[in-house]
Amino acid sequence: MQETQAIRSLAALAQEARLRAFRALVVAGPEGLTPSTLAEQLGIAANTLSFHLKELTNAGLITQERQGRNLVYRASFDTMNALLGYLTENCCHGAACSPAPAASCNC
Repeated sequence: MQETQAIRSLAALAQEARLRAFRALVVAGPEGLTPSTLAEQLGIAANTLSFHLKELTNAGLITQERQGRNLVYRASFDTMNALLGYLTENCCHGAACSPAPAASCNC
């Protein structure tokens, strides 16, 4: 993944409704979800959700497919994995990232 694509993906996810929608689509797996199902699950108005889905699609994080009268949105696992790989390679120098040790408390 190129830096510009990573930035575009991270920017798209840096908004609560989009992050929630992306997570719901990841959980839904290859089956995907229709916008109406997604809007109901997330409690987001359809027109607002449409804007967020467009942003996620433009970032390459989700795809859409027409099935009859419905659109079905799916997470792009290839893009998600490429972003995780980019972050690991470029932010952790290729090593597994581990959290900083917790400070001990003498309370």
